[in-house]
Amino acid sequence: MRSTLKMPKVGDAANEVLVISVAVAVGDTVAAGDTLFTVETDKATVDVPAPTAGRVVEILLKVDDELPTGAPTLVLDV
Repeated sequence: MRSTLKMPKVGDAANEVLVISVAVAVGDTVAAGDTLFTVETDKATVDVPAPTAGRVVEILLKVDDELPTGAPTLVLDV
C-alpha cells in the first residue's frame, strides 16, 4: 500500500521550512525512524524521520524547496 507522507510541524512558530538535504533516493528501503530529509527553520535544523518502514517510491521535494506544514514530501510503499 502506498502512503504519501506530509511535512510534519517541526517547531512551535515554524509554519514553513527550507529543505537542506534529502537522505534517501527512489528505491531505497527505510526503517521507522530513519532520516528521510533535513529541514531548516529560522531557529533550528531538524532531521525528519520515517514514521514507518517502507520503500521510497517517489520524492516530492528537493533541496532548497520551501515547504509549509502538511505539504506532501515522499511516497512510501509500506
